[in-house]
Amino acid sequence: MTVRVGIIGATGYTALETLLILMRHPQAEVTLATSRSEAGQQIGDVHPILAGRMSVAITDYEVAEVARNCDLAMCCLPHGASAETVRQLVQAGVRVIDFSADFRLSTVAEYSRHYGIEHPWPERVGNTVYGLPEWFGDRIATADLVANPGCYPTSAILPLGPLLAEGLIDPTDIIIDSKSGISGAGRTPKLNTLYCEAAESISAYAIGNHRHQPEIVDLLRRFSGITPEVVFTPHLTPMDRGILSTIYVRPSAGAIAKGGLARVAEVWQQHYGGEAFVHAVQHIPATKHVAHTNHVQMTAREAGNRWVLVSAIDNLVKGASGAAVQNMNVMFGLDPQMGLA
Repeated sequence: MTVRVGIIGATGYTALETLLILMRHPQAEVTLATSRSEAGQQIGDVHPILAGRMSVAITDYEVAEVARNCDLAMCCLPHGASAETVRQLVQAGVRVIDFSADFRLSTVAEYSRHYGIEHPWPERVGNTVYGLPEWFGDRIATADLVANPGCYPTSAILPLGPLLAEGLIDPTDIIIDSKSGISGAGRTPKLNTLYCEAAESISAYAIGNHRHQPEIVDLLRRFSGITPEVVFTPHLTPMDRGILSTIYVRPSAGAIAKGGLARVAEVWQQHYGGEAFVHAVQHIPATKHVAHTNHVQMTAREAGNRWVLVSAIDNLVKGASGAAVQNMNVMFGLDPQMGLA
């Protein structure tokens, strides 16, 4: 089979990364790309790296056109703007992977509190599968709508979830220090992402109120049954891509009796040993180790009375577009690794 894929909102970095992955996918074809601002142009005009390599005309969004031409829509619209488009597409019978945060959280109240807007399709908040195949693959396989994970949350919840579920760490004292490449801020120019502002510098932002913090807490609760107390601080780092999360946890009272730090690697192996993209490693991960791939590397070290967990992902691949293609593969019964490095 060939999956016909439409890219809704085709001008951003995650849309480009998705197009590059799909271009080498043996059982997917990009049949439609939309953008209200760039309609009428060729995809190679908007993304010069695709010039001469992909022949797709950018059109304005019309739900009927997507329904006629696509088996799956990957919606790359911003938070808040995505939900209404997603609703139209799903109700027209198109399966959708949504890159925004509009369907990731469990409650409308949480969504409104952190995004400051009224949700246009509240019935699906808390009733949409979160697109992490390593945790929710069975539900993704039959879903009409998948909420693609956030990049920072992916780097944090994969190492933390199994440790919370096994009772190895104190859920009341988790500190997540994450550093992201500038592509995570999107393609729209902003003052703090200009070269002269970001080069040769690193800066923290959204301290105490970043919108990925409730997503991290929500997903850890869903996976482990425990609601953790999390301090999450993101940083902007002068590199194109990548996320490195350094996570500080305290071992639980019973963790030492269960094997201490050695038990961390065992638990990760139990949960992810059969997964193609998540790897517990002996070395300390770096973003270059996973750049341009859908892989996650993570490790653990002792530091006084804490354990330090380190994980690395590519924010544009496993943190966005690669995860979406992995979800697509699961949804259409394909090898989850198909098209992915």
